[in-house]
Amino acid sequence: MAAPRYCPSCLSLAFTPSTLFRAASRRPAPLPLPTPQNQQPFQLRAASTNALKYRRKDPAAASRRKKARSTYLAPDLKNIVQFSLVDAMRYLRASEVGRPPTSSKYELHVRLRTAKNGAVVRNRLRLPHPVKTDLRICVIAPADSPHGLAATAAGAAIVGEEEVFQAIRDETMKFDRCLCHTDSLPALAKANLGRVLGPKGLMPSVKTNTVVKDVAAAVREMAGASEYRERMGVVRMAIGQLGFTAEEVRRNIRAFVENIKRDMQGISDQTAKEMHEVVLSSTNGPGLSLNGMFGSADGELGDWSAGKA
Repeated sequence: MAAPRYCPSCLSLAFTPSTLFRAASRRPAPLPLPTPQNQQPFQLRAASTNALKYRRKDPAAASRRKKARSTYLAPDLKNIVQFSLVDAMRYLRASEVGRPPTSSKYELHVRLRTAKNGAVVRNRLRLPHPVKTDLRICVIAPADSPHGLAATAAGAAIVGEEEVFQAIRDETMKFDRCLCHTDSLPALAKANLGRVLGPKGLMPSVKTNTVVKDVAAAVREMAGASEYRERMGVVRMAIGQLGFTAEEVRRNIRAFVENIKRDMQGISDQTAKEMHEVVLSSTNGPGLSLNGMFGSADGELGDWSAGKA
């Protein structure tokens, strides 16, 4: 018997005609040709897989899925500690110890029960005791015109047209409010300042009552006025300086709350809104929910909001 030969590359037995014949004899038999009898299991299996893929979803499970809220969250006030106005001011003043009375301010937050999609409360209000009186007001009108001279006499810090437009583009002029006379509206539109003034909320428009005919009266009204706007179901506005007395803060709160109620009545045909909670805070202090009373239970009484919110 001849010695076995090995392949020099892999050191395995080299194939000879006899080894090839033995390997071919051990090869498995080919699969049978497909027939209707042996195709049926494969068709049933494919049908069952297709049924699992497109089976009908459980309606009960779909109904249990959490749906997005259509209204803003209004927390239950039964378990919330609420304070009278005087007590809340005492706590907030304690949190502002060591700071100048004019640097910190009281801020009022009015939470509304309202839908997420709909009209929002937005207006301007002159408080009985203005919080900020050093506003720089810009008036878009020719400086030498009767309207421009009247605006300057009323207290406007900046009056003009082309020179004002160029200073706004160069961002070398700062102001807190901007008014425009109706005759100067085409020039303002041609100047294309919406990209500069729009993000700052200073672009005059008819909708915000900042395009007027009587600019002098608008300047006098705006000098001590504060603007507010509803955001995420809450209306916020600075309501007083830390040095204000409780009576001054109460007058400002009453004017603010009554103005919001009128605003809600004006848009009631578009969106239903109700006042849910009133919170008083300060610049560095916490937010304290108010119960609608002016003084504590053992002292002065009186409803500062003319009806609890």
